[in-house]
Amino acid sequence: MTVGALALAVVAVSSSAPLIAFAAAPALAVAFWRNLFSVALLGPFSATRRRAELRSLTVGAGRREGLYCVLSGVALAAHFATWMPSAQLTSVAAATALGATQPVWQGLIARGQGRRLPPVVWAGIGVAVSGAVLATGADFSASGRAFAGDLLAVAGGLFAAIYTAFGERARVSISTTTYTTVCYGVCSLILLVVCLVGGVPVTGFDGRTWLAILALVAGAQLLGHSMFNYALRRVSATTVSVLILLEAPGAALLGWVWLGQLPRTLALPGLALLLAGVVVVVLGGARAARRATPTPIPAATPAALPPDATPLTAPADDRR
Repeated sequence: MTVGALALAVVAVSSSAPLIAFAAAPALAVAFWRNLFSVALLGPFSATRRRAELRSLTVGAGRREGLYCVLSGVALAAHFATWMPSAQLTSVAAATALGATQPVWQGLIARGQGRRLPPVVWAGIGVAVSGAVLATGADFSASGRAFAGDLLAVAGGLFAAIYTAFGERARVSISTTTYTTVCYGVCSLILLVVCLVGGVPVTGFDGRTWLAILALVAGAQLLGHSMFNYALRRVSATTVSVLILLEAPGAALLGWVWLGQLPRTLALPGLALLLAGVVVVVLGGARAARRATPTPIPAATPAALPPDATPLTAPADDRR
């Protein structure tokens, strides 16, 4: 059951970039509808079953968690506003692989918060950055449009890490449903304002574009990440984080078979190096966290327990 759920989740999230590239609509409009439809599905449940929890985010100590939810939604909007256009400017494979640098940025954010990074994580960051430079250099020599898409994809990975960092703070004391409802709601509102101010059309699309948007909601937005969250009860977060990286080759395969996109020959070694570096960061950070986990001691001396170590792995629900 778990293996099937993981396989389904990988296929679902792998369809994200190809569907965005396929949709005949501005990427910002697709991002807006993707989040709004998700809120429409989650909102009624939260309003009826999580009403007290939603109210608690506006009073007393709960305001801090409420602020984290809002900031997470802002970062998610920035992620969608950068990564989703990248899938229409560069190749599906490049956009997905460069967006997968999120764990690298996550590690650097952890370092900025005062947490020490083990040498293996720094090595992985170096390998990933080298791969990204190699891949983007190949696209720069090909066209300015593809290079711009690469830069947006990298920025999308950075904002995804910021979104995850705020989400980690928010979900300490509130349920995932409440968090995602507020976060997606803030994200969709910001994207709507950006579309209106920027003159980006949000209606008037053809039938295939609406089908692509609905497929994004059902697939990458809900089905994919829901299956990953389901699997987290039975497999480690590190395993799930590494499996999420299969989105890159999965998206590349779909982009090739469905859209006829094949990454440039010079970019392939860079993308492979980038993914290898990200895997090193994820596995190295998880191994360091396991070593830092305190050994259980008798209950008679609870004050001697050190704080829990935080793994350097991105949570499974990257929400792309």
